[in-house]
Order: sequence, then C-alpha cells, then structure tokens
Amino acid sequence: MAHYLMQSFVQREGLADLIEIDSAATSREELGNPIYPPAKRELEKHGVASGDHRSRQITAADYEAFDWLIGMETRNVRDIRRICGDDPKGKIVRLLDFTDQPGDIADPWYTGDYSTTWREILAGCTALLARLK
Repeated sequence: MAHYLMQSFVQREGLADLIEIDSAATSREELGNPIYPPAKRELEKHGVASGDHRSRQITAADYEAFDWLIGMETRNVRDIRRICGDDPKGKIVRLLDFTDQPGDIADPWYTGDYSTTWREILAGCTALLARLK
C-alpha cells in the first residue's frame, strides 16, 4: 500500500522523473505474488491505483541503488539490515520515523485492520514527501 500511495503522491507533485519508488519483501513467502487483494481494495477505496507489481525480495544491492530503505516496522528494519548489512549511510528506517510520532505500522496481514494501516501509511508517506520536497 505504501508503494502505490507514495507513487501517487510523487506523480501528483510532478516528481515522478526525480523519484523512483519500489517495494520489496524481507521474506520469501510471497515472492512473485501480486498485491494482496484486501490491500488492493483499501487503495481503491481511497482512489489510489495499483499496478502489476509482483513481490520480490530485497537484496544487498538495493542498499546502493536506493537513497532510503524503508520498513513498516522494527522487525522489517532488522531484516533489511540482516540482508543488506551495516547501515553506514543511515538510510534504513521505518516509515513512521519521518513523522512526529515514530513507531511501527500495524501489519494488516496479522490484524486484518487495513483501515488503521492505511491511516498510518498515509501519515508516513505524507511526512516522507515533505522531507523529499
């Protein structure tokens, strides 16, 4: 959801030529799968289009390829560091770390609460966009 919401923000602001957005899993469980249907429905509910992105696993090469590696929760950040190694450039963070209320985003895979996750992702992406601008 964060991928497509942030992509919509970047497009709306005319920054698509300057900012590349990608998403990658820290596990191998969903490799190759499209966006999870309840997440897709939540995006559609808010007028955010989703594309045909397929799940891939993050790689150590992503550390150099991207300015930020953003996890949704502390466990994601730990797994990103495990895969990518040390973080000398300080670019591995949680999405809500860009807000004035840092913390973990509730994982709707476990909670089933896509509305709460949407609100948290919206806050994080809004703050990230402000930072990027």
